[in-house]
Amino acid sequence: MTEIINYIKSFLTYGDTAAAAAIGYTTDQAVWKNYKVVIPPNGHLGKDIVYPYMGHVRSKHVEKTIVLEDDILYTCFFFLSRAEELIVPDRDKHGRFAAKYSILGQHNNLQIPLLDEYSRSVMKLLDLDLPSAGFGHVYLTHDIDVLACFRNMRGFIGGWLREGMDAVLDAAEDIRKDPAYTFPWLVKQDNKVPDAKVIYFVKDTPGKGYDYPQYNLHGKDWTRLQKYLKSKKIQFGLHSSYYGDLPSKLATTLHRSHYLRCSIDQMQRLCDAGITDDFTMGFADAAGFRLQTSRAVRWINPVTMQLTGLTLHPLIVMDGTLSQANYMGLNEDEAYYYCVQIFGKVRQHHGDLCILWHNIDLDGTPWHKSLYEQLIQLIVEN
Repeated sequence: MTEIINYIKSFLTYGDTAAAAAIGYTTDQAVWKNYKVVIPPNGHLGKDIVYPYMGHVRSKHVEKTIVLEDDILYTCFFFLSRAEELIVPDRDKHGRFAAKYSILGQHNNLQIPLLDEYSRSVMKLLDLDLPSAGFGHVYLTHDIDVLACFRNMRGFIGGWLREGMDAVLDAAEDIRKDPAYTFPWLVKQDNKVPDAKVIYFVKDTPGKGYDYPQYNLHGKDWTRLQKYLKSKKIQFGLHSSYYGDLPSKLATTLHRSHYLRCSIDQMQRLCDAGITDDFTMGFADAAGFRLQTSRAVRWINPVTMQLTGLTLHPLIVMDGTLSQANYMGLNEDEAYYYCVQIFGKVRQHHGDLCILWHNIDLDGTPWHKSLYEQLIQLIVEN
């Protein structure tokens, strides 16, 4: 428990361990004088899961010590650990804990990273300088759910019926003419952000059910694409199975779950498998701050109450979340201005901007291309 408390205090001070030592987490008024700021526990950490305080930071002076009136440390634990999923049984048809079931979606709290706001308040109470505005890191990520539309039998027949024989024959002859092969365009856009970390998440599972279609990681199409992307200094991560299966041998420690489908049990399996960085943490049905922070954080397992070695990178925006009618259902202008608002919050708190754009949806949704261009320009300007 002490390790978790110390970690959250360090999180609240942007990793400044010396500053974190000036924060007390105790109800013992006899020792309050030893700290500059005290957060009195509400008694729930490590005992039970209840909904946390989500208001403004309220404080009072007790002699020379600033005492907070609410247990914001428990609030941090609640969201960083995803403890809410232990007390809300509802899941969508893919078994996901959706925004519509969360207190965040129900009360429209996804556009503001509350825990980052708490960090700013604590830093001010400690008379510490706030981090300068700007993106800490930019992660431009792409899930390769489909490598090519028409270069397998099922896709060939479907494409023939929808697009005509000429289109599928052209793609069969040259993968660069396949509608899913948008990688050169994505590379061109991503290169406009000089310091961005670009990651492609690759499937390594049997082609079944929601994992279909699979592509051959030993075939010439993937081999050539991999060589091309590597030449552009692009990283690769594992896009694990819809069903939670992990390869017996991992070639990477970076991970994102297919369909953003990831339970607390699976998170622990990722830890056990040696995954160090997960990029799944966004709601599929609503963009924003699922973890209530824009910063990368170590996951706290709310069942075992262990601070794990798994780092969670908050996923701020996914293309389909913005456009799909069963999710946010925005048009291009609405999607752009929504992104402007949440990108601004990331920048304000010197957080990490992580966005997900699929290669296949560039063809399937008319304005996904133009919106991505606009968002890349927005990132460059900021």
